Order: sequence, then structure tokens, then C-alpha cells
Amino acid sequence: MTDTTGTLVSSADVNGTAVYGRDGSNVGTIDHLMIDKVSGNVAYAVMGFGGFLGLGEEHMPIPWDALTYDVSAGGFVTDITEAQLTGAPARSENWAGDREWETRTFEYYGIAPYWI
Repeated sequence: MTDTTGTLVSSADVNGTAVYGRDGSNVGTIDHLMIDKVSGNVAYAVMGFGGFLGLGEEHMPIPWDALTYDVSAGGFVTDITEAQLTGAPARSENWAGDREWETRTFEYYGIAPYWI
């Protein structure tokens, strides 16, 4: 991210930002954000992980509140592991509008739902 001194950041600056585990390992990168149209809150960060040189990379939405920006790391830190990402609840075709899937996902990661 280019400017981390203010309280706001452009979503364009979030895309491509690294995500690290608490142990410092690289878990993936932020591909894009999903924003709730009604509240304006960021609901998910869709994170790319796995693969090699962009080949075979998977994308998984993770709750925004599962990420904390770490200035010294220059990226986000999370307790979510790659193993958890691969075992996350399967997405439905319309996962962005599927409250049942969202509920299972937030419960799986142990994060309070953004809509409550």
C-alpha cells in the first residue's frame, strides 16, 4: 500500500497487498474487496493463494475482520492458514448473495458476521 499514515486507504491500494500468517509466512495476496452495498462496510477480501507464478492460484473470500494491517510487515496479518482456506465452506454459484453460505463461512473462521 502506498499511504499507510492516514485512516483511509483506496481499494486500489489494497489489491495485491500481501497477507501473512502470525508466524510471518506468506499466506497469499488480496485480489479484490467485496463491499456491502447497503452498509458500505467491507465484507470480504478475496484472497489469492497457492499456485506458482500466478498459475494454479485459487481465490477465496475471507472475512475482512480476519485481517489486521501491519505497517512494519507492509501487509495484512491473519490467523487464517492456507489449510483453513482449502477447507473453507464450498461457495455457491451466487456466494455473494447467499446468507446461508456467509453464515457458515463466518462461523468456520470464528469471526462475527459483518451484518450483525
